[in-house]
Amino acid sequence: MRKKTAAVSHHAREVAELGADRGLAVEYLKAAMESLDDPNDRAAGLIALRTVAEAYGGLGAVATEAGISREALYRSLSPSGNPTLKTLLAVLKAVGMKLSVEPGDRLAA
Repeated sequence: MRKKTAAVSHHAREVAELGADRGLAVEYLKAAMESLDDPNDRAAGLIALRTVAEAYGGLGAVATEAGISREALYRSLSPSGNPTLKTLLAVLKAVGMKLSVEPGDRLAA
């Protein structure tokens, strides 16, 4: 008879790994935030920020820390979300990160 093992979802493993490795979470979020520039891929960046929020306290705690309702956070970080800059900055601060700017690929005119 085979022994049954408990399955861990990909999402749960991802949340655990991001929570355990701050450097990984930063790189993960940096890569995902680049997708916010592309309207066809914006959902990926929002879902990534939501996953990092889950890894660093959970959505309820992050919403409280950010000063917004849990429902507003769920809506903002959904695939069809459209968070304000204020919300993005507050969520990043709540998870111990900040927004930064880097040069783009645009060539000088």
